[in-house]
Amino acid sequence: MSGDSREAPTVDGGGNGVVTESVKPNFQVNMSVASSQRLRLNPNKDHKPESYEDLQLDFAPSVFSSLERYLPPSMFSVSRDDKVKFMREILLKYLPHGERTRVQRQREYRQKIISHYQPLHRELYTLHAATFFVPSFIKAISDNTEESLRNIMSEPSPGVFTFEMLQPHFCDMLLEEVENFEKWVDASKLRIMRPNTMNKYGAVLDDFGLETMLDKLMDGYIRPIAKVFFPEVGGSSLDSHHGFIVEYGEDRDLDLGFHVDDSEISLNVCLGKQFSGGELFFRGTRCDKHVNTGSQPEEIFDFTHVPGRAVLHRGRHRHGARATTSGHRINLLIWCRSSVFREMKKYQKDFSSWCGECIREKQERQRLSIAATKSMRHSYYQCKDLDEKL
Repeated sequence: MSGDSREAPTVDGGGNGVVTESVKPNFQVNMSVASSQRLRLNPNKDHKPESYEDLQLDFAPSVFSSLERYLPPSMFSVSRDDKVKFMREILLKYLPHGERTRVQRQREYRQKIISHYQPLHRELYTLHAATFFVPSFIKAISDNTEESLRNIMSEPSPGVFTFEMLQPHFCDMLLEEVENFEKWVDASKLRIMRPNTMNKYGAVLDDFGLETMLDKLMDGYIRPIAKVFFPEVGGSSLDSHHGFIVEYGEDRDLDLGFHVDDSEISLNVCLGKQFSGGELFFRGTRCDKHVNTGSQPEEIFDFTHVPGRAVLHRGRHRHGARATTSGHRINLLIWCRSSVFREMKKYQKDFSSWCGECIREKQERQRLSIAATKSMRHSYYQCKDLDEKL
C-alpha cells in the first residue's frame, strides 16, 4: 500500500486473531438475576475480589479477579462458583467453539514444553525493572502521574505513542532465549505454534514459560500508561495478554497485511538486529462498522523502528509493516485485552470518542444541523421583513 493512498483496504482480521463470530455458551448461571445483569461501567474499588488461583479455569485467574470488581452489586454476595459461572459466560462470548478447541490444544502443547524446556536466561522469567527498562521509563512509571508519563512520550501521529523502553542487554537476552527455544523445538521434533497466521516466523512467549513475567509487565507498566492515554477503550481494565516475537527479513516469506489487532492496546518494541526497511504504517483508528473506510491525510503516518524503542497504539488503529529490504528484524509484541471493555462495547453504538470515521460522521451531522438552523433563521427574517413591508 502506498504512503499516500486513501483507498480503503479490506481488513478482515482473519490473520490477526480478531473474533467476529458470536457463540452462545452451552450453560447458564443458576441464578434468575444473573441472566439479565450486565457488568458495571465502573469498577467497585472498595470491593476485594476473591482469589481464583486454586481453580482450573479456561482463563488466567487474574482475569477473574479483575473482572469481579465490575460485577453487578447483587453478585458480590453470591458464592465463588456462581461468580465464576457468570464471568466465564461473559468471557466465552469472545471465544468461539473452534477457538476454544485451539486454546485447549495450545494449553497441552505449552505444558509439554514447560515440563521439558531448560531456559537459557532464567533471569528473564522474573521481571527485574532495573535490568529490563531504561531509567527514564522506570522513573516515569514510579512517579505514576500523567505529567511524568507525558514527559517520556512522543505522539508523532494522533493515538500513536513512542518512547524509550528496553535496555539493550534485555533485548539481547530475549533474542538469545527465543533462538535457544527454537533450536530446542527443532531438536525435539516439535511443531512450533506461530503467533498468528500472519506471522510464519516467531514464537509465543507464554509457550515457554514467560506468561507470568508478561502479566507483570502488563499490570505494572503497560496498564498505567494505557489508563492515561487510552481510557476510552478499556486502558484502565486490561486483564489479559498475548505476547509474542515476530521475525522479519529479506529471506522471509511474510504476509505483511494491513490489519487491526485482536487487542484493546498493542505494544510493539523492536529488539534488533541490523536491518533496513520494515517501517510500520498507520492509517487511522476504526470501529467494526468503519474498518474498511478510507484514510484522511492526517491519519497517514509511517514509523521507522529503532531497537529498544516502543510504539503503543489502540488495537483498532489500522496498521501494517513494509518489507524488510535487508538484514533481520525481530520485534516483541504484546496485545493487551480488557474483558470489561469487550462486554461494554456490545451495548455501545457511538464510537466517536475514538473511531475516526464515527467522529467525522458526528461532525458532519452537527454541521448539517447548524446549517439547517441558520437556513431556518434566514427564512424567518426574510418572511418578517416581507410582512413589515406589506
